[in-house]
Amino acid sequence: MFLPDCLTVDQQDRLLIGGVSVLKLASDYGTPLYIMDENQIEQNGRAFLSALRTHYGENGEIAFASKAFSVTAMYRTLQRIGLWSDVVSGGELHTALKAGFDPSHLIFHGNSKTRHELNFAIFSDVGRIIVDNIEELALLDQLALENNKMVQVGIRIRPGVDAHTHDFITTGQLDSKFGVPIEGGLALDFIGEVLQKRNLTLASLHCHIGSQIFDVEPFAFTADVMLHLMADAKACFGYEIPELNLGGGFGIRYTETDDPRSIDACIAASAAAVKASAAKYALSLPRLFFEPGRSMVAEAGITVYETVAVKELPGLNIKNYILVDGGMGDNPRYVLYGAEYAAVLPSRVHAPAEQTYTVAGRCCESGDVVVASCALPTVKAGELIAVLSTGAYNYSMASNYNRVPRPPVVFVKDGAARLVVRRETYDDVCQCDL
Repeated sequence: MFLPDCLTVDQQDRLLIGGVSVLKLASDYGTPLYIMDENQIEQNGRAFLSALRTHYGENGEIAFASKAFSVTAMYRTLQRIGLWSDVVSGGELHTALKAGFDPSHLIFHGNSKTRHELNFAIFSDVGRIIVDNIEELALLDQLALENNKMVQVGIRIRPGVDAHTHDFITTGQLDSKFGVPIEGGLALDFIGEVLQKRNLTLASLHCHIGSQIFDVEPFAFTADVMLHLMADAKACFGYEIPELNLGGGFGIRYTETDDPRSIDACIAASAAAVKASAAKYALSLPRLFFEPGRSMVAEAGITVYETVAVKELPGLNIKNYILVDGGMGDNPRYVLYGAEYAAVLPSRVHAPAEQTYTVAGRCCESGDVVVASCALPTVKAGELIAVLSTGAYNYSMASNYNRVPRPPVVFVKDGAARLVVRRETYDDVCQCDL
């Protein structure tokens, strides 16, 4: 059985996260419950930054992809350890600013930003706004003029790279809603359009080829594609784009069969490719950005549920179901794209497996599954179950489907716990109703 680094087991075979008893946390805060190890988040963030400094030098930054986990406590942690962050909506921007995050270290992404969001970003002096399409470019230039601002922008490029992930989380190929394709000279033409805008400064090219990628080769290949485009831009327009943002997408371990590369290996391969391509195309080394999200927070988090009932129908050759007090409302990833997870019983982590179960949720949908298949000891109603590696895209995707309140988030660090997001109440669920 694998356990992420933040998890340990005491002498009574009970699960600890960040040195704190999961059973006690569930007793203190109730279930369902998100628990995040803040030390693990900090260690991952520092590991990315250290790898970048080792393999590329000081001319680069790590920006957290905050769609993975956007709460005020997270932005405070990022600022404390010296990282940038991206945001993809006015809501994420507001959350970062409310946390006191330096707006000049924010990168605003999104393929369909509204006029209000662009104005908000300009007014807030966001560090970079990544432009996705020609209509957005024209609107952004107009708003920058109206606000009397010079805006630092990047361009979202589709590099045409297939990273071999699920179709729903692959974003760099030609057929995608994101960015400007390289094919047909469209990206080069777009660079020319940006350079003609009076109130915009072209600071960077950006790309993102997908998520949960285990190989380093796609990142290295993408780096060469992007540097080639930068060389073409220099040749055509006499302008050397100073920054390259290679996005994120580094894979993590959800189950025993996952085999992700280390943080150091991912950054090393990409940095080496950038250096080699810059030399090949006679370019200065660009300021290099990466945007890890899942790989910073996923394995730092677990979700704890209480078993409401167990359905075992012997002799009928159908699944055994553990029915829990949460589900797709707090983790919709199985419903979205069949995401796989591992689970353990916090009260007896290493007890021998006796049954194969499907962990199913409380929502009125047949597809409401949290873990499709897991081997566990025989489970009884009232027992707790911990689903591992849920720190990314669980809280951030949570909903009030069936009018179920969203769970709280607890941070643990050095043996202590603190509530960073309180549990919603029924009144919270209907507070916007008129």
